[in-house]
Amino acid sequence: MKKNVKWRFSIIALALVASFIALLPNTPIYKLMNKAYRDLMPDKGIVLGLDLQGGIYLVFEVEGDKAVQLSAKRIAGSINKLLSKKEIKAEATVSGTEIIIPAASTEIRKAVEDAYPTLSSKDSDGRLVYTLSEKEIKSIKEFATDQALETIRNRIDQFGVAEPVIQRQGEGEIVVQLPGVKDPKRAIDLIGKTAQLEFKLVDDESPAAAELPASVKPVDEEDFLAKIKGKVPETDEILFERHTSKETGDVTKRPYLLKKDSLMTGEYISEARVAIDSRFNTPYISVTFNPDGAKLFEEVTGKHVKKRLAIILDGNVYSAPVIQEKISGGSAQISGSYTMDEAKDLAIVLRAGSLPAPVHMLQNITVGPSLGEDSIAAGKRTGIMAFLLVALFMAIYYKLAGIIADFALVLNIVFLLGAMAAMNATLTMPGIAGIVLAIGMAVDTNVLMFERMRDELKLGKTPRAAVDSGYDKAFLTIVDSHVTTLITAAVLFQFGTGPIKGFAVTLSIGITINLFTALIGTKAAFDYINSSKEVKHLSI
Repeated sequence: MKKNVKWRFSIIALALVASFIALLPNTPIYKLMNKAYRDLMPDKGIVLGLDLQGGIYLVFEVEGDKAVQLSAKRIAGSINKLLSKKEIKAEATVSGTEIIIPAASTEIRKAVEDAYPTLSSKDSDGRLVYTLSEKEIKSIKEFATDQALETIRNRIDQFGVAEPVIQRQGEGEIVVQLPGVKDPKRAIDLIGKTAQLEFKLVDDESPAAAELPASVKPVDEEDFLAKIKGKVPETDEILFERHTSKETGDVTKRPYLLKKDSLMTGEYISEARVAIDSRFNTPYISVTFNPDGAKLFEEVTGKHVKKRLAIILDGNVYSAPVIQEKISGGSAQISGSYTMDEAKDLAIVLRAGSLPAPVHMLQNITVGPSLGEDSIAAGKRTGIMAFLLVALFMAIYYKLAGIIADFALVLNIVFLLGAMAAMNATLTMPGIAGIVLAIGMAVDTNVLMFERMRDELKLGKTPRAAVDSGYDKAFLTIVDSHVTTLITAAVLFQFGTGPIKGFAVTLSIGITINLFTALIGTKAAFDYINSSKEVKHLSI
């Protein structure tokens, strides 16, 4: 008996040591420790959620219709390449989600419909008009939301936010929770940047290019575009490069006349990093293309030597250098007048990839740290009050047995917090509620066993026999109640949102640990009492 008790106490002691080690990062002791020891320890512990440490709560909507339009444009571009390859003189254009070909010959119809059998077609005034099917449109919108979710997650992971919550909500919405973010605007800009990177030729040969001013003030931009609209060729467009004066901070925009067709896009990028220009000590983005992109970039630069190639991100020109010679090696530079943080964020979005469609913000809630401190204080008060009331009741009603249950309750809380710290779990207010509920269930388990022991003592059994019989008879009832609660917690975790999942996690860990402390911890205490001397009366 004594060996069995020692073995169980050893397990409890090891679990206590492991819990304290896991919890060290959440204590002042951790900062006082030698760095060599800190490197051997966990470095996070329990992470406070958005409602406890502050941060931002954002809801974005993916513009699914825009994704469909972009898909239609890509198909139109592929159709044009197909027709050109077959030496058919016709060009597909896009109007909304419709792909229009001005000629309706049998040859064109066969070429297009063989390549794109899912497109629906109709003749309209001698033109071929193709539309995407409803099934295809729905698929594009769903894929755009899923791709936007992964792109946003990649950007935030590289931004360095601890324990972010990023999940889909409804058909086209994405919820983002960023605990502890100190610069909400920068985070929002990073998430919402479409990052559509394009390389286009500057049309310096058009007469309209000679009429472009050196710069335009932002307030005069619309007037300038209205005046020059009739002079811009249909195959061209006007985009601007933004300049900010370092001395005065004044913003001006330089207009460029560009060819509408992109020579290549950012889909070929394999790496983007920040580098420093040794001449001007300013940051720029060094871009590396994948093998296909390197080959295409070499072809583009070789074909357009002595022409200007504009580098455009989200409709803004970043630079337009002259191509001096064919560029091999698969690399390029994006330079501009931006800060180091702006350069880092630009590199992040280029590495993480572009969003499949623009996103716009539906909700932006900033949770201040003062609210988090109030929540922590309220949670502490609730937990301590629940523990003290329960402990007092158990000690009064069950006497020595109640004190043993209180000892198990302390173990329960320490093990629960230690397990959460080891898992780097995020603690939220619903999570605190789960801890409080787990405390209640721990007490309920002991009450079941103690009442069984009382029944056995009334039948005239010895204290040792009453304890063994009480545990044996209550075992199945305890396991049954805990397993059903675990199933409920699993369902809450699977189908619930962030706060509900936090509640489910702490509840699951709590009731699992409760089984350990009730069936091993308190049983070891009773066995130790019964084995140390001949006990004639059990204080219960």
